[in-house]
Amino acid sequence: MPMAETPESTSQALRPVRVWDGAVRLSHWLIVALVAFSWWSAGENLTWHRWSGYAVIGLLVFRVWWGFTGGGAARFTSFLRGPATLLSYLRTVGRRDVSTTPGHNPLGAISVVALLLVLAAQVGTGLFVVDVDAFDGGPMSDRVSFETGRAIAEIHETIFRVLQALVALHVVAVVYYLVWKRTDLITPMITGVKKLATDPGFAPARLWAFVVGVGIAGAVAWALSKGLRF
Repeated sequence: MPMAETPESTSQALRPVRVWDGAVRLSHWLIVALVAFSWWSAGENLTWHRWSGYAVIGLLVFRVWWGFTGGGAARFTSFLRGPATLLSYLRTVGRRDVSTTPGHNPLGAISVVALLLVLAAQVGTGLFVVDVDAFDGGPMSDRVSFETGRAIAEIHETIFRVLQALVALHVVAVVYYLVWKRTDLITPMITGVKKLATDPGFAPARLWAFVVGVGIAGAVAWALSKGLRF
């Protein structure tokens, strides 16, 4: 009679596999740091706040580019799935078993897309914000009236509350997976390596794609920082 599989035997069957490339890991942690810095600098130094926003724009542009050209699990096609796949995965979330999804699971994919969209809305509105005294504002604040700029400033603050909520949910999910499902999602995003039963065979990142992506991201961030004035 065959022996039942135990958690120990399952963990022994897992092997380290490189899942996240260096570019997606670096952009991930830079966005985390810049969001925190933007939060702090909003009330301390608006010049730093603006430059932090421009850096976030560049990282968002790069992440979208990398979602189409990057390595393995960084690509949108590796984790964006239809409603049926999401519903099927949701049925397994409550089970106390180790998650072996190579990259983002279907639920995490929604979180990633939501965070990218909200961040884009956050920095996008920031371009048009007008200061309450009308002495300062985003690089495109002169394209709108004072009243519109102030209304956009209110939207900018509201979007940040939504962003805070999404970040909190993201942290809760990471803790839940670590404690309940015994799955460490943080270490792989630092080392790039995750323990899996089989190698998904992700394609490696390409240097030319990285160089072009950095160039595009830098150009877009620079152009928007200048208010598209050349």
